[in-house]
Amino acid sequence: MAGGDFVIGGIFPLHYNQEMPDLNCTYKPGQVQCNGFDPRAFRWALTMKLAVEEINNSTELLPNHTLGYKIFDSCAYPLTGQRAALAVMNGPNEADRPMCSGASPMLAIIGESGSAQSIVVSRILQHFRIPMISYFSSCACLSNRQEFPTFFRVIPSDAYQVKAIAKLLLHFNWTWVGVVRGDHEYGRSALQGLLKELEGTGVCVAYQEMIPLLYNSQRAVEIFRVMNSSSARVVVVFSAEGELTPFLRDYMELNVTGIQWIASEAWVTAAVFTGSKYYPFLGGTIGFGIRQGYIPQLREYLTTVNPQRYPTNPLVQELWGALYGCSPFSSDGAQLPLCTGHETISKQHSAYMNTSSPRIAYNVYKGVYAIAHSLHNLISCNPGNGPFINSTCAHVTKVFPWQLQHYLQEVSFTISGEMVNFDTKGDSIPSYDLINWQKGTEGNIELVKVGMFDGAREPGKELVIYEMAITWSGDQTEVPVSVCSFSCAPGFRKAVRRGEPLCCFDCVPCDSGKISNQTDSIDCIPCSEDYWSNIDGTACIPKVVEFLSHDAMGVTLTVISVAGACVTLAVFAVFLYHRNTPIVRINNSELSFFILISLTLCFLCALIFIGEPTSWSCMLRHTAFSITFSLCISCILGKTLVVLAAFTATRPGNNVMKWLGPTQQRIIIFSCTLVQMIICAAWLIASPPFPYRNTQYQHSKIILDCSVGSALAFWCVLGYIGFLAGLCFILAFLARKLPGNFNEAKYITFSMLIFCAVWLAFVPAYVSSPGKFTTAVEIFAILASSFGLLSCLFAPKCYIILLKPEKNSKQHLMGKEKVLKDSEHTMQLTSSLMMFVSMLWTPGLSPACRADPVSCRLWVQPQLPGLSMNGDFVIGGIFSIHYYMRSEQNSYTRQPLQPQCSGSMDYRELRFARAMEFTIHEINNRTDLLPGITLGYQIHDSCSAVPMAVKVAFQFANGMEPFYNDTDSCSKSAAAAVPALVGESASTPSISMARILGLLGIPQVSNYATCACLSDKRQYPTFFRTVPSDHHQAAALARMVRHFGWTWIGAVRSDSDYGNNGMASFLKAAQEEGICVEYSESYYRTQPRSKLERVANVIRRSTARVIVAFVASGDMRFLLEELARQPPPPLQWIGSETWIIEPEFLRFNMCAGAIGFGVPRSVIPGLREFLLDLSPTQALKSPLLTEFWESSFSCSLKGSSEGARECDGSEDIRALQNPYTDTSQLRITNMVYKATYAIAHAIHGVICNDTQCDKSAKFTPWQILDQLKRVSFTTKNGFQVSFDSKGDPVAVYELINWQVKKGGTIDFIAVGHYDSSRPRGQEFSMSRSVSWMGGQTEVPRSVCSESCPPGTRKAVQKGKPVCCYDCIPCAEGEISNKTDSLNCVRCPPEFWPNTQRDSCLPKPVEFLSWDDTLSIILTVFSITGAFIAVCVAAVFYKHRTSPIVRANNSELSFLLLFSLTLCFLCSLTFIGQPSEWSCMLRHTAFGITFVLCISCVLGKTIVVLMAFRATLPGSNAMKWFGPPQQRLSVLTFTLIQVLICVLWLTISPPLPFKNLEQYKERIILECGLGSAIGFWAVLGYIGFLALLCFILAFLARKLPDNFNEAKFITFSMLIFCAVWITFIPAYVSSPGKFTVAVEIFAILASSFGLIICIFAPKCFIIVFRPQQNTKKHIMGKVPSKAL
Repeated sequence: MAGGDFVIGGIFPLHYNQEMPDLNCTYKPGQVQCNGFDPRAFRWALTMKLAVEEINNSTELLPNHTLGYKIFDSCAYPLTGQRAALAVMNGPNEADRPMCSGASPMLAIIGESGSAQSIVVSRILQHFRIPMISYFSSCACLSNRQEFPTFFRVIPSDAYQVKAIAKLLLHFNWTWVGVVRGDHEYGRSALQGLLKELEGTGVCVAYQEMIPLLYNSQRAVEIFRVMNSSSARVVVVFSAEGELTPFLRDYMELNVTGIQWIASEAWVTAAVFTGSKYYPFLGGTIGFGIRQGYIPQLREYLTTVNPQRYPTNPLVQELWGALYGCSPFSSDGAQLPLCTGHETISKQHSAYMNTSSPRIAYNVYKGVYAIAHSLHNLISCNPGNGPFINSTCAHVTKVFPWQLQHYLQEVSFTISGEMVNFDTKGDSIPSYDLINWQKGTEGNIELVKVGMFDGAREPGKELVIYEMAITWSGDQTEVPVSVCSFSCAPGFRKAVRRGEPLCCFDCVPCDSGKISNQTDSIDCIPCSEDYWSNIDGTACIPKVVEFLSHDAMGVTLTVISVAGACVTLAVFAVFLYHRNTPIVRINNSELSFFILISLTLCFLCALIFIGEPTSWSCMLRHTAFSITFSLCISCILGKTLVVLAAFTATRPGNNVMKWLGPTQQRIIIFSCTLVQMIICAAWLIASPPFPYRNTQYQHSKIILDCSVGSALAFWCVLGYIGFLAGLCFILAFLARKLPGNFNEAKYITFSMLIFCAVWLAFVPAYVSSPGKFTTAVEIFAILASSFGLLSCLFAPKCYIILLKPEKNSKQHLMGKEKVLKDSEHTMQLTSSLMMFVSMLWTPGLSPACRADPVSCRLWVQPQLPGLSMNGDFVIGGIFSIHYYMRSEQNSYTRQPLQPQCSGSMDYRELRFARAMEFTIHEINNRTDLLPGITLGYQIHDSCSAVPMAVKVAFQFANGMEPFYNDTDSCSKSAAAAVPALVGESASTPSISMARILGLLGIPQVSNYATCACLSDKRQYPTFFRTVPSDHHQAAALARMVRHFGWTWIGAVRSDSDYGNNGMASFLKAAQEEGICVEYSESYYRTQPRSKLERVANVIRRSTARVIVAFVASGDMRFLLEELARQPPPPLQWIGSETWIIEPEFLRFNMCAGAIGFGVPRSVIPGLREFLLDLSPTQALKSPLLTEFWESSFSCSLKGSSEGARECDGSEDIRALQNPYTDTSQLRITNMVYKATYAIAHAIHGVICNDTQCDKSAKFTPWQILDQLKRVSFTTKNGFQVSFDSKGDPVAVYELINWQVKKGGTIDFIAVGHYDSSRPRGQEFSMSRSVSWMGGQTEVPRSVCSESCPPGTRKAVQKGKPVCCYDCIPCAEGEISNKTDSLNCVRCPPEFWPNTQRDSCLPKPVEFLSWDDTLSIILTVFSITGAFIAVCVAAVFYKHRTSPIVRANNSELSFLLLFSLTLCFLCSLTFIGQPSEWSCMLRHTAFGITFVLCISCVLGKTIVVLMAFRATLPGSNAMKWFGPPQQRLSVLTFTLIQVLICVLWLTISPPLPFKNLEQYKERIILECGLGSAIGFWAVLGYIGFLALLCFILAFLARKLPDNFNEAKFITFSMLIFCAVWITFIPAYVSSPGKFTVAVEIFAILASSFGLIICIFAPKCFIIVFRPQQNTKKHIMGKVPSKAL
């Protein structure tokens, strides 16, 4: 310290740790001892000393005046910081008190470093109006001018630091971070600020850990364990250097690495951590530090400090011990070796000598200069132009601190190029350097600037980072990654993990048809109907529109169609050229030309089916097809009629031809075609075909097709064509007896048979074919039938016209020449054309006291008690009897007024104060407690304000005498005025009082301060309370909220220690219970009305129906009154104990149904009579009671006020109804009762023995403190009183419900009970039903989102808590079988969700089962076919000796019938559930039986051919193909197929196969082919034999007409080939069971074709024409009447 004209103080944390004394209070506690010397803070203190010396040496600043200073150590702790503040003002001993009646000896203070210490110091200094400039306290809370009116700082507020850190985290995409903080206001406030800044940013806090204020290595190890186990690699630390030093030391000893530290400004520039040993663990640390400055001569000044210059200064000795590990002077108790004396401080690079970039020291420097410039401006004032009253200036020899504050507020100067000034909140301009800890050349840590944050810049541009200059932890070159889950790439969505923060999620691929085109998408967006997701699920691309376009298939069909039309036109040209020849004329040339034109149109109408369907093309394709085909069939019908008529006309007397002339033929054609046109017109009018985008069949593409509109009309059109074709066939059959050469009817029959076969095969193929294959099958049928008609009707004629002109004569056509022998070429051509067409088919978030031995006077007048009584021992009492302390906007141009209470009176608190009076009177009347002792009391009003509470606390310590006349010492008269006190009711004033009283050892027993923070005995060692801690209430409230299922709540709190701490505890418990908070608003009654309105509007707009209000009753009154102006929707209020038991609030009907925990009600006998025993005369004795009487009765007591009526004595206090007289509950009143008794019992324990008490006994407060810890008694009204080690009672609550009574009034009803002494889990119990808001009997619901039922999943809404989500139905193939599932689970491959998508059901297995209608039909046909084959065999067997049986090779016929029976029956193996044996059997049985059948037919064909050859002279062909050879050939051909089947079954047999690809919702159980080569080899071999049969039969075309076996074989093989060629596209394109049905259809159709063509004619002769069953007839020696 040093004297001067103006003295300023300095408080620095010269030590970073402290040793608390033993607080068992069985003896006087010792002083708190500081340890752990901090060279860095010592440098700051020397910087202040240097600045003062510079100013004193300056001729420009404060000339002719000097500054003095007092510098004290705070030990970096609030308790010792408070002691330092009092020491700075009073001096360490009496000799240092220069004056007491004048101005304060201390004008300003530089300090403190820590925010927690600054808060405590500032609250003490503000009573003496002493300004304080902090160099290192950054807590944003210190910007509140109402709470800290004399506080300034030259460091930016944490409000900017947390903003900068939040931006830093976001910049490097660190979304998963840990936070470690100190156990002080700085750490708490910074953490809250950071959490607020991170709301809605996507950054989550993995853990929040706290370094104990009194360091504990075991707790540190627990923190390290959490850090190691967490995946968060980035850790933000809000801590002071003092507590962080041992923490990091333990960190290094445990060899923990891999952490990227984010340092707060409190330690990022701490030189103590720059040693080389720290680099492996702290290298790469990054954080925002105070901007560096320049202090001239600082380094040289520091080097002058040494033990030789300051031999008596213990701090210099500690410095030497810290720097060199030695002691400069020998002493008996020295623990360090003696120094050599050669230590040179200039060479020591340490925390002390780190002056290259002063930051905190620069702030100290600026602070001292700010005071100096303000003092300079003050003494430079011109009289008459001053800022004070009457334009006066401050008296230079008597400067008051409040006068200096006025100049401080307006100071503005430049130092080292930087402008220094303060805003209205006492804050400086926010600016930071971004500091990175990098490795220096000597292995030490160097602090390198790698960026900056300037709060003066425009939003969004405050942060500047030089990324290339940054070194990361572990010498990494890349930015460390710290995420709970890596970002989900586009194509994925975030699925939040249950019970974890939003930053922890899994990345789930988007379902098919859904996309996410952003990183970290919360949900996948379904594509619109016409779009589908790409492979990556990142974009919706237009669905592939599938239709039969001009692709390879379309081009192929186009070529065939055009080729068919060209061929038809060529035939037309040939016929036109030879129109006069007999073959053209005799076949009705006009009808032939009509047929050729219609066939050309038929070929060309196929082109309409190719290309994108449009409205016109859809209507045209079906109508054009149907009309052209009807025209064609009508012409053929006409020809058939003409042929039939021509035959009939040859009979004598028959003139039918006159009725079927050319005119009639045209009418027939026109009429038949007109019918079809009328059907088409009706179709187009009623429900025409239209383009249809089928998005259901395949979700990934759109099948663009023509819907038929009316299905009935479509099938009518086809049916009509079928009718005409059937009629043609019948009529042609009737014309079977025409002469052989005139074979028009024969060709018509054949053409109609092919036409019907093609269109019958078309029906199942059309129904089962998907997409463009439907159209292709229809075109195929059109082309196939058109080629069939063209070939059958016109190929023979063109053959004769072009190649056999000699046969184009009337004689030949009339049968007068040899029968045409080459007509079999027609069959060959037709077969070739059909096979050619088929091959082209191809599917596709203080009083000062001086040592004057004469007198010492208080600076200001004391605060008089509201209620008081003298006694042997006086107990203090303090209650919040008024709501406000009078506030003023102080410009410090005059001396600030002393704090005074204002506002209305809280009658309930007055009741508390009078209850203390009653209790003391009751104790004084007892003989068992303090007998012979009279207790007195001093009860004060705190105005619910901290300044008044602090002032009263000093009075309780010092007394109220304005003069001290103790000639020995003033320390005696300064002994505590009260041994203990009751109060305060509110937590925030109690905290400030407890800190002061704790220094003096005066116990305080609060009746209503519930903040859990007051349980900390290290900070509040003398605090007790009879009301439970909020720790219990918060946990109980959270459990209750969860018990009733409320997951979405609003939260309102008082903006005070009570509200903030209580709500913080509640929110922490609520988070553990899975409860989400929609909003958390704070309000304090002294805040602007706009803040209250904003809070009320938030409540009104909220969707949460439950609101938890941790609000003091004074604040709650304002909130409810504001809400009553415009009532919100019904709300379920959850109240804290302060207002839930407040009778005054029962008038607010909106709170009916409110529920909350309250202190148990009680009865205090005699209290009501005491309260009501009040007369005007008694009221006049106390200003408080006077105010109560006047305000209650609206009158004025005599001489007490003006303007009101005078009280006349008629006032009846018993008729008064207000909280003062309401003794129905007596909850908190009982807490006052118990607290007063507790102090009385403690005093009894100190001054009384078993029989009597010594009223002259002297005792100290700490003795009362010791007794308070031990008290345990039961009050007169039955309540147990005791305190635990934290000074807390057992937590007992009643669950209070506001219920509406019959009269419509609201009353408090206890519906439950909470007792913390019960076993865990049994603390809470319900005793009766609850009445909810609006009188409901059911528990109201309050959820952000309703529970997602099974079948849906939760998709968190972006930027909202996890309780807010959308219920998204599970995607196709997924289920959720639990309520509120986070994800849907995909069903196993063989399962599919039910309709509700809450369970996986086995997929229906589809196969062609026996009970299927289609199976039954096919089975009937199969058995029928087999039965027919057996019947035919029986007929043949019976007539085995008849010529027709013998002549047609009876042995092969029987073998053929046997194989056909097997062919019919083998189709049954295709029906039923596929199994291994059935799959192998069905294809092999089918392949072998059909080969056996075709082999027999081949044998028969060869026999016929040989028989023909044998008739030639010299031919002995039959001897080479007798019966043995026939059997051998059949065996050989069949054996080859058997070998193919054996190889197939051996290598890769067909096995049952569950097809899960075709349909997602069902399983197609089918037989896999095994080897596709084997399957097609079997089919190919059958086709080869059939083709061979056809060729050989064609060669046998010249056999005699009656011996027509070859003709029937040719016909049967043609049908066989047509069926199986049609089968291929139908088989390939048909899905599911239709594939099997198509195969069975082909087997049956071909089998029926064979049996009908080969055996029907013979059976007809055997059964119906036995006369033709003769050798002569068969040999052609009888006139022929061929079929």
